[in-house]
Amino acid sequence: MNEIDFVILWVDGSNITWQQEKAKFLPGHDADASAMRYRSWDNLQYWFRGVEKYAPWVRKIHFVTPGHFPAWLNQNHPKLNCVNQNDFLDPKNIPVFNSNAVEVNIHRLPDLSEQFVLFCDDMFITNKVSKTDFFKNGLPCDQAILNSFVPLGLFSYIDFNNMMAINRHFKLKKVMQENRSKWYNPIYGGQNFANFLFSFWNGFARFVYPHLPVPYLKETFEKVWEAEPELLSRTSEARFRSREDCSHLLCRYWQFATGKFKPAPVLGKKFNVYNDHSKNLPICEAILKQSYKMICINEFENQIDFDAEKKAVQDAFEKIFPEKSSFEL
Repeated sequence: MNEIDFVILWVDGSNITWQQEKAKFLPGHDADASAMRYRSWDNLQYWFRGVEKYAPWVRKIHFVTPGHFPAWLNQNHPKLNCVNQNDFLDPKNIPVFNSNAVEVNIHRLPDLSEQFVLFCDDMFITNKVSKTDFFKNGLPCDQAILNSFVPLGLFSYIDFNNMMAINRHFKLKKVMQENRSKWYNPIYGGQNFANFLFSFWNGFARFVYPHLPVPYLKETFEKVWEAEPELLSRTSEARFRSREDCSHLLCRYWQFATGKFKPAPVLGKKFNVYNDHSKNLPICEAILKQSYKMICINEFENQIDFDAEKKAVQDAFEKIFPEKSSFEL
């Protein structure tokens, strides 16, 4: 069993029909419905070009949206499964504008392979990747690195909920003893020391998340749903991101706690976009030099020169991916 699928979620924040639908619902005071979450960098075509050039072995791409698709997309491509999220979410919960609600149900996608990699639309492949970068011997390749918990904004609440669930079902010391070589591994380098320090704690605080695509086993989502139906149902019902949510990372952490992973190095790097253009130059340099197998371009601040930064990123991608992929019309 070595077939691997890619899953990517996307929304066009400029789509008028979607905007009108979203405007019908008012988020709660603790929900996140900011425009920054939805505005388009118009670089999705480079995601497909990167996959075709550097991951031609992928079995299928599941492209999940609220029902609208780019005009340039070749929806008849044999490797492409274009999915309206409303087709696999519980009808009583739609419409949703909350990626957490979609992602915790991603295992319900029709024809999804047992092994898959979950992407956000700000994560790009920029150099050659192999199947064994993501899975070895049927297990996800990942880094189980413990970390302290620093509460900063909405995502801290969400990850707190993830970790509460993990601590309800697993004991830190027992987990580390049962899979010692996966928690202390030469691949982690100096980060082994962090695992050593946190091994004295009574429970899991948090895990390091490099904000890059995550390899998953479909069975993990099924097991987490069996173990935490209330938490995942509450997340599925949240129309907008909320401090009551969990996220798909709960399933990543579950794989760590059950030993269903292979220690591996980090394949890429996350870059934040700032309102100071000089700080954003390394993003374009990393793209042009193809310094990493994968990168994430994370929109970090609302007050940026959006049009200028978008064009700079587009120009860099165009230089390494000048030709259309077969996923484009």
